[in-house]
Amino acid sequence: MALNYIWMAFFFVAFLVALGKTIIYGDLNIWSAIMSASFSSAATAFEIALGLTGILALWLGLMKIGERAGVIQFFGRLISPLFSRLFPGIPKGHPAMGSIFMNVSANMLGLDNAATPLGLKAMQEMQSLNDKKDTATDAMLMFLILNASGLCFIPIGIMMYRAQAGAENPTDVFLPILLATFIATFVGIVAMCIKQGISLKDKVLAAWLGGLALIVGGIVWFFSSLPKEEVETYSSFIANVLLFSVIVMFLGAGLKKRINVYDSFIEGAKDGFKTAVMIIPYLVAILVAIGMFRASGAMDVITRCMESCFNFIGIDAEWVGALPTALMKPLSGSGSRGMMVDLMSTYGADAFVSRVSAAIQGSTDTTFYILAVYFGSVGVVKTRYAVPYALLADVVGSVAGIVAAYIFFH
Repeated sequence: MALNYIWMAFFFVAFLVALGKTIIYGDLNIWSAIMSASFSSAATAFEIALGLTGILALWLGLMKIGERAGVIQFFGRLISPLFSRLFPGIPKGHPAMGSIFMNVSANMLGLDNAATPLGLKAMQEMQSLNDKKDTATDAMLMFLILNASGLCFIPIGIMMYRAQAGAENPTDVFLPILLATFIATFVGIVAMCIKQGISLKDKVLAAWLGGLALIVGGIVWFFSSLPKEEVETYSSFIANVLLFSVIVMFLGAGLKKRINVYDSFIEGAKDGFKTAVMIIPYLVAILVAIGMFRASGAMDVITRCMESCFNFIGIDAEWVGALPTALMKPLSGSGSRGMMVDLMSTYGADAFVSRVSAAIQGSTDTTFYILAVYFGSVGVVKTRYAVPYALLADVVGSVAGIVAAYIFFH
């Protein structure tokens, strides 16, 4: 229901802002810009779904091999002590556990293209346990928070954009991003546990969360000890080796179990094509609304108001130039990425505001895209409290990214 009102609000606010520009400034072209944005956004939504088709076919095909070979179930048992606490509604040994683990692992490695089909597979597995097919379960909501908070150990994409923009040290945002995304994920999990009545005093859950904090601390220590020019090289190497190793593991397990690996892949790939077609309407709905909202200038109005407020109360507003990235991040991954790139081209990749923008960009994932794609892939329309809790993770991640940027760069 919350997504329904937010979706309509994009149109109403865009209309009011455009009407104000026409009446006050005599801007007659704003309406053409808004309608052009609606058409281009609809085309973009289809292009995204089309681009995902091959990726979905590849990874859901591999997942089908892993499922029949027992690898997915193995991963599910491996992570069961933690996930049985976070997802009490999923039976032990259910394939959903392994799919969730694979998705979260891909996100941690910064492998967005691999994470999405794995996440869609996890949603399909959880939907098989859902008695009310149009309503999100507690397990789905917890899973959405894990994805929206976007825990990522290796932000390869942002490093690449900074390198292209001429940053002296493209990897210097690695540690701020790691800290910001960890804080966002930690707060998101804790908030969702409280909402769903999951005891944070559970020794196993506390040990896992504490262990994750130690892992993050270890990664910070390891990469901070490397020469700056080697951080990107090692992070990319580790992520891609692990990913290829998983593929080989699936194929090897299939060979050992004497299953028809090729036929299994084809069957899973067909599911990938069906899933890609299913998410098109949901992508069109959310991306058109966001595109019209941006084209109306509503985002610029919000940014200017925020900057004026911070200046008025005497708070350092040097970071406010990166605010559009934070505001756009939950709405559009490409939009927020474009704003980050625009800042780097305008002020330079090593400018403080550009680094703040990069830290925000890497702190969380694109909430409304995730909601539209993941819930849309299984036909869930009643998202319950997914939106406010996902936005909580977004706000915490952005604030943490700003603070981390001040700590490391100011």
